[in-house]
Amino acid sequence: MVNLSSLNPQQREAVETIAGPVLILAGAGTGKTRVITHRIAWMIHRGVLPSQILAVTFTNKASREMQERVRSLLPKTRRDGNAEEPERPTISTFHSLCVRILRQHIERLGYKRNFVIYTESEQLGAIKKVLSNLSIGNGKKAEPRDVLSLLSRFKNGGDSSSYSDPDLVALVQHLRLKYESALRACNAVDFDDLILLTLKLFEEHPDALESCRQRYRYVMVDEYQDTNAAQFKLVHALTKIHRNFCVVGDDDQSIYGWRGAEVKNLLDLEKHFPEVKTIKLEQNYRSTNTILLAANAVIKKNPRRRPKQLWSDKGQGKKIVLQGFEDDEEEATTVVEEIEYNRLARRIPWNDQAILFRTNLQARPIENALRKAGVRYRLVGGQSFFDRREIKDFLAYLRALLNPHDDISLLRIANVPARGLSDLTMERLLAASQERHCSVFTAIKNPLVQFSFPDKTRNSIVTFQGLIEHHHQLLHLEEVLNLNSWADQFLQSTGYFEELRRSEKDPEIGENRVRNLKDLIADLEKPNFYAPTPAERVQRYLEEVTLDAERAEDPKETADTVTLITMHSCKGLEFPHVFVVGIEDGLLPHTRSKQEGTMDEERRLFYVAITRAMQSLMLTHCQSRRKYGQLVPCHPSPFLKELPTELVEDGESTSKAPVAVNTGRSLFANIRDSLG
Repeated sequence: MVNLSSLNPQQREAVETIAGPVLILAGAGTGKTRVITHRIAWMIHRGVLPSQILAVTFTNKASREMQERVRSLLPKTRRDGNAEEPERPTISTFHSLCVRILRQHIERLGYKRNFVIYTESEQLGAIKKVLSNLSIGNGKKAEPRDVLSLLSRFKNGGDSSSYSDPDLVALVQHLRLKYESALRACNAVDFDDLILLTLKLFEEHPDALESCRQRYRYVMVDEYQDTNAAQFKLVHALTKIHRNFCVVGDDDQSIYGWRGAEVKNLLDLEKHFPEVKTIKLEQNYRSTNTILLAANAVIKKNPRRRPKQLWSDKGQGKKIVLQGFEDDEEEATTVVEEIEYNRLARRIPWNDQAILFRTNLQARPIENALRKAGVRYRLVGGQSFFDRREIKDFLAYLRALLNPHDDISLLRIANVPARGLSDLTMERLLAASQERHCSVFTAIKNPLVQFSFPDKTRNSIVTFQGLIEHHHQLLHLEEVLNLNSWADQFLQSTGYFEELRRSEKDPEIGENRVRNLKDLIADLEKPNFYAPTPAERVQRYLEEVTLDAERAEDPKETADTVTLITMHSCKGLEFPHVFVVGIEDGLLPHTRSKQEGTMDEERRLFYVAITRAMQSLMLTHCQSRRKYGQLVPCHPSPFLKELPTELVEDGESTSKAPVAVNTGRSLFANIRDSLG
């Protein structure tokens, strides 16, 4: 029996409403994950087969958390006196779901089942390749990242009208087919393709769609306000007939429009499911009422939204502190002093404190102040463990050994470590592959191509060909192969470990790089990657690495640290004590928002930042901020005027920390006067 006694009445109604379309409008901190997991367990308790349940979310972290919580709610069955794990529902990200479907059916679209999923860096490599002889106009070269962003927007059905450079738009439209052909030649797809190819499969092969509909009779989607046009089409295709469709989301937390999310998917749900039942979750379990009243006051200024009023039983709590500074250095120093006062005088650990900002550029003075004060911190969104050179090299080796026709991976590792295959040699091999309309590896194996090079270079090419072919065959043998030992010996024999040690002036840095690789190699033999052949185990490992953006943080960073994080990255997180810095016109709302008509989304971003705080919240702004080496005048954000006066107090008169001197009369009065 699933125990629902811990749920409030609205949560319980959401859990028990199983049939038909349902919208669970879950405000910030209202326990939506608890509702989703209890709802899945309740459906199984009521007789729905676990195999018929599909729950989709956006990150592997959220997916894993849901899986664990559902597992804890389900009783274990017994057979012959032995406890057994019950059959599990499918809980995955959109991309993982599509990989699962495509692995079964992608051959019908002309791909092989062992297709490669390109990471962002590999996508950029492919774009650079097709851009090599193209320019936007007037001889100006396009930035690959700008091309990739716009290309993704096009592929997901987004609008390009907000782009100010029509020449770039025209260029991207021109090269889209070339980019897709380049990927297809390598039997590769990118993240966007995973969903688009699944939609293409459903459109061209209705029996595949019907098979998925029959399997997934009950579909739930988390963070529905973040879905883009392609994800909406996918969900609609799966649920159009049986209509057992439950979406969980909050239009007030829709902050990813810049990457294609369409809040209208949630706001206009009745257009597609007129019979939808809406259940509001408004009791917040995170914050004090002062914080929630401030958030409610800000967000109600958005004209088009589904109204809700967050409240809490945690009491009124402290007022929000608003403080202004002469410049960003004074701002950073004072915030750090406040953090240290909290730790030393109030016994608040660093882990309970977070600094939020609109752009990563704001982090630099804060990091300087934290270092000077000896405060440990963690910058979320800093260099990913999987973005380190040695990690990217090894993953490229794995991809090239699995699929030698993956040009991007092969070109990355062909001369790493140096083996006589210079950039000029690789350029000639690439040109030969383009002339023959084949992969680089096919060109490498061609005797005519080989004999077009001098003897020494030809020997290097043949040796490299043998290395790739030998290990490609080894991985595809149906026999036991300890991948940890194989990978370690492979890197030793190629001289890669020695290359890492030699390439760094500081020997300790070189050893750290080697240790990073050995840590990564140890993951290859995890039980959840079990498969009949080594190649399949490596394939599953690479899929997890590619799909799991949550592994950007080094898992070893577990010490007590202050969190530095952008407002866009903080959604879904909570901290007892929050400092939101740089609440200034031009930062929040961002300058672009007035041109692009996204002021409502900027206000939602401020709402998200406010609702991360549990006990205390400090908001700051500066009179000037350093940009590109120059101090630029700043003005307080118009959003600050929307905070109720009775909920806010001036930082100068209330802070007990030894903070820097403030800027004169009551800050809140100054701000309200300046805003009119």
